[in-house]
Amino acid sequence: MKRALIIDDEPLARMVVREYLQDFSQIEVIQECGDGFEGLKAIQQYQPDLIFLDVQMPKINGFEMLELVEQQPAVIFTTAFDEYAIKAFEAHAVDYLLKPFNKDRFNKAIEKYLAQAPNAPSPKKTEEILEAANSPAQHERIVVKTGTKVKIIPVQDVQYLAADDDYVSVYTAEGSFLKNKTMNFFEQTLDPRYFVRVHRSYMIAIQQITRIDPYEKDAHLAILKSGAKIPVSKTGYVKLKQVLGI
Repeated sequence: MKRALIIDDEPLARMVVREYLQDFSQIEVIQECGDGFEGLKAIQQYQPDLIFLDVQMPKINGFEMLELVEQQPAVIFTTAFDEYAIKAFEAHAVDYLLKPFNKDRFNKAIEKYLAQAPNAPSPKKTEEILEAANSPAQHERIVVKTGTKVKIIPVQDVQYLAADDDYVSVYTAEGSFLKNKTMNFFEQTLDPRYFVRVHRSYMIAIQQITRIDPYEKDAHLAILKSGAKIPVSKTGYVKLKQVLGI
């Protein structure tokens, strides 16, 4: 028996998925969730095999929720928004259902999942979805998990980011927060007018810079308002000068 969660803020959409699933006795719906916070809690509690996930939801969206999940289930997206995510879905997801979808289309998605199920879920696949799907919310905020709590950090509160093994540390006035992403992801996601990758391991918010001091050879140090001293490589210094117009 496969255990499934339905995560969607629309009650009618959840009802449709539950109703369509009645023809598949091998899949049991263990819970319905109305937003990403509820979904994250339920995934941690029940460790489902499969989730039906809406993208656009209040509080945190489907992509942001998935970023916080450690044990990745298989995902079938159910979404009315196809502008920024379809390529990611087509390349990496089990399937995606574009609302409004009919029963035939739903059945195909389930059959596809069941055919893959012995080899699923693939955490790598979900990671690839999240890397490829560059949603508008990701330009405006960073969602992190601190213990059992979820914290939303507006990008204007970010002072700098630093590579930390397989994570990135996000530094704010409140402290630092770990995010399971790469520096390349943030370089592609954050607005280049306000954030510059000045070193292989560092990205800084332009507004936080108070001065740039020479360091060793062709290197420099960016001194931030917080007092942090961030190394600036030769290539990073060129980027920085371009953005600052110097």
